[in-house]
Amino acid sequence: MLGFGLMLLGVALNTFSVAAAELPDLIGRIQPSVVAVGTYRPSGSPRQRFSGTGFVVGNGHLVVTNHHLLPTNLDTARREQLAVFSGRGRQARFHAAKIVARDPVHDLALLYITAPLPALALAEARPVRAGTEIVFTGFPIGMALGLYPVTHRGIVSAISPMAPPQAGSKVLTAKMIRAMRDPYDVLQLDATAYPGNSGSPVLDRRNGRVVGVINSVLVKGSKEAAIADPSGISYAIPVSFVHALLEKAPQ
Repeated sequence: MLGFGLMLLGVALNTFSVAAAELPDLIGRIQPSVVAVGTYRPSGSPRQRFSGTGFVVGNGHLVVTNHHLLPTNLDTARREQLAVFSGRGRQARFHAAKIVARDPVHDLALLYITAPLPALALAEARPVRAGTEIVFTGFPIGMALGLYPVTHRGIVSAISPMAPPQAGSKVLTAKMIRAMRDPYDVLQLDATAYPGNSGSPVLDRRNGRVVGVINSVLVKGSKEAAIADPSGISYAIPVSFVHALLEKAPQ
């Protein structure tokens, strides 16, 4: 009986080892498709500025990110331009980007880059179940940590209604006001995200497909509290809105 018990224990340990090895493999597949979004200015100091995260989809030329990460104005006199940064650390590459579709109501934007990058697969446009294990990769705190992708994991803890975040009354449109009166459902995550994680892809842990896009973090008190004392609760836009955004892209 002891020998049989030890054999079962060995099987259990081997099973655990296989499961544990899957996450590093998944992270390795995700990272080449996750990019930083910001601006690039040839004569600036620093030349690049990060505002958040994005990820590559479709044919490799399209990048999904948050609408609120897009710059309001670019300093064209100093040749500042919207940019996507791929790679990591000193090997990071700059890609000039242009906006091809917007969805400010659901805080999503679609960018185009000339050089293709590995793309992530999207999950089907159907509701995600609470309890689904997820991971997300991005650039928390942006410039402070540099271009080194970081992965967090957790679960979808709830599906909850949420009004779209606004920068102020000046950007409100009739469509956005209607959305605020009838909030759409978002994924509430039992996972810690930081300001630079905005735009990070949220993936189903089982198959590596994108089920959402990190949109905001529940902040306790102030913006500084999101870093010093994170709430551990984050929100993500469901992938169904990403599918709708891609339909707006030029063919």
